[in-house]
Amino acid sequence: MTVYLRSLETAVPPTVLIQSEARDVFAAQPGLSRLGARLVATCFDGAAIDTRYTALDELTTRSTAADPQFFDAASGLLLSPGTKARNDIFAVEASKLFIEAAEKAVDACAGIAREDITHLVTVSCTGFFNPGPDYKIVRGLGLKPSVRRYHLGFMGCYAAFPALRAAAAFCEADPDAVVLVVCAELCSLHVRTSNDPDTIMGSALFADGAAAAVITTRDVPDAPALMTLDHFETVLTPVGEEAMAWNIGDAGFEMVLGTYVPHIIDEHIVGALEPLLARDPSLTRAAYGDIRHWAIHPGGRSILDKVEARLGLSKEQLRPARETLRNYGNMSSATVLFVLRHILDLPANPGADDGDGRGERICSMAFGPGLTVETALFTKVTGWREDSPRASERAAAAATASALV
Repeated sequence: MTVYLRSLETAVPPTVLIQSEARDVFAAQPGLSRLGARLVATCFDGAAIDTRYTALDELTTRSTAADPQFFDAASGLLLSPGTKARNDIFAVEASKLFIEAAEKAVDACAGIAREDITHLVTVSCTGFFNPGPDYKIVRGLGLKPSVRRYHLGFMGCYAAFPALRAAAAFCEADPDAVVLVVCAELCSLHVRTSNDPDTIMGSALFADGAAAAVITTRDVPDAPALMTLDHFETVLTPVGEEAMAWNIGDAGFEMVLGTYVPHIIDEHIVGALEPLLARDPSLTRAAYGDIRHWAIHPGGRSILDKVEARLGLSKEQLRPARETLRNYGNMSSATVLFVLRHILDLPANPGADDGDGRGERICSMAFGPGLTVETALFTKVTGWREDSPRASERAAAAATASALV
């Protein structure tokens, strides 16, 4: 039974963070040590990010907020609201982003109506509320109240894969199922000034965004599939539990992102890929570079550097991940779906496939607390059109980033 992804759409909040401006704000905070100031410059400048997006419209130097909670533009001071204040904002702003991404995904799926949705899987690790985002989407989109709802919370950057895997399982169990998957993260709610290297790195990397997909085995003549969901695997590396974590503190959620993480990935990525590639006999002896597309979660520039070097991939194969990082930053669970959307918008070589007549293979992976490595094989089955609205949006995002920096 073939499971199809029939739409994949993304959404970001309207406020743009310019990386160089954010660097200067963080570097100017009182109480920052000399070493902290150097780390701010190194982390922000070395992140390979030009622009990010935030749901906090006050988090820019152009803010005119009368009663700021996070950043006082007049004094240049970063403020430190408590976890409750941050989470209250999450409940309001994340709901908007969840609904926007979900609407775009359903509306983009010709032949599938809102009343056809049977299952809903929501994902986030940057806040909590109940009734949660699954409830908000059902009400906001007018879905049937009988929709089966599931929320995956606090898993981290790899959580899109468990969500897609669950969607595939629902569809395999029920051929009439139509599953809506929505990931939304407001990482910027948890930024704060600090001399701690992990906190500084998180402030340099993380951003806000959402992505949503419609998945089904149904034959929908009016909605050509974008790609098939072929195989998923999960691997826990033997080391790294202390190197990447996500904890709840009194002043927001606290990221642990040790500098050794890229080295752990470098040492264990080949082993993490083995069980996935073993699922397809045609790939067990193929060189990694022979797989046409690589949708890698851009956890950071150094992680992408390690993946590219260890697997012998070309710069072109890493371009979707690097461009996503440059234009949007790390949006936790939603990010790898942005990378996949980028790949789906790439021009197809006329008449070309990866040797089996099915389409162009995509190997995808994401990393998260544990250290957990989630991997997946997909097949891109649609062509690209020059008038593709998603391709136009991606080009516009790149142009915006170039104009602002």
